[in-house]
Amino acid sequence: MNVLVINCGSSSLKYQLIDMTNEEVRAKGLAERIGIEGSRIKHTTIGKEQVIIEEPMKDHKKALELVLKALVDENYGAIKSMDDIYAVGHRVVHGGEEFASSTIIDDKVMEALNACIELAPLHNPPNIMGIEACKELMPNTPMVAVFDTAFHQTIPPENYMYPLPYEYYDKYKIRKYGFHGTSHKYVSLRAAEILGKPIEEINIITCHLGNGASVCAIQGGKSIDTSMGFTPLEGLAMGTRCGDIDPAIIPFLMEKEGLSFDEINNVLNKKSGVLGISGLSSDFRDLEEAAENGNERALLALKVFCNRVKEYIGAYSALLCNVDAVVFTAGIGENSPTVRYHICEGLDCINIKLDPELNSKVRGEEAIVSKDLTSVPVLVVPTNEELMIARDTVELVKK
Repeated sequence: MNVLVINCGSSSLKYQLIDMTNEEVRAKGLAERIGIEGSRIKHTTIGKEQVIIEEPMKDHKKALELVLKALVDENYGAIKSMDDIYAVGHRVVHGGEEFASSTIIDDKVMEALNACIELAPLHNPPNIMGIEACKELMPNTPMVAVFDTAFHQTIPPENYMYPLPYEYYDKYKIRKYGFHGTSHKYVSLRAAEILGKPIEEINIITCHLGNGASVCAIQGGKSIDTSMGFTPLEGLAMGTRCGDIDPAIIPFLMEKEGLSFDEINNVLNKKSGVLGISGLSSDFRDLEEAAENGNERALLALKVFCNRVKEYIGAYSALLCNVDAVVFTAGIGENSPTVRYHICEGLDCINIKLDPELNSKVRGEEAIVSKDLTSVPVLVVPTNEELMIARDTVELVKK
């Protein structure tokens, strides 16, 4: 039972073909520079060498045509025909208030997705393009939309409402939505399995730390608060995003620097975060190396990032009252012992204690890195959003 998982960006299309009888990846790849000169696909069928397919891709439909062709190629493909694809699962960034769970895609769902474009103008359009291309090329294959925001629809109103005039919520649905939901859901379920405890009976704080980053408070398997908000800009300092700042800074800078709305939006989303502080890079590997070599701004950027995560862990510990586990995931959370160490440093007051030796050895693998059995378990769990999407897809299509 093969499920094709599609994740479309503005000029890219990531994909995985997963055999859901054993949850093993059969093939994966990336179509990049869609609509741009030099477009290509990096395709790998497990057990075979990677191939690079260099061919013009004017849009997502053409990219998907080439992906499907690669999947059935007799030399480097993974399946014999398109009939071997049971269903397609699509990652969709924003589902608004309309979707509290994954859903089978039909005309009504497509209308709702288009209505959400104004809430995620950078992310939802390419997601929709991927769905439309699939529907055209695979009209008889069931398709499911899996939303980054859906997992957070259990957040109570007192945690998702902003202290603005209520009419703005009524008219424009301005509220906290949260993102990275598929990742937070997957790693919390996996952490419960590792600990041998029912997810319904434990409280977990999950830290999805990548170039985009968020923290989530999970009570009994349900999100009750998260650091990202109306957009992915709120919350932690990130690679290039500013996260939480005094909103009065925005009109102040617009006036002082003579910036337009688009220009200030670009500053906040693409020139801030650790890149803005360091003036060096948004890549944490570069920052760690520079900090070790005495670059004070790189060190400051790392400290700001770690302190923001620490603040949210502390806040969510108070919200949950009793924390049964803290989980680190995504590129930085999985692969940076230094960042994990500095985040947990000083959290002994809430019984979060990292074992420095254990922690230093863990990169990109499942592990428990807490100090002893009496402290809150601290876990590293590599995220697997594609598998979570595939699981939701199979569950819905079977029904």
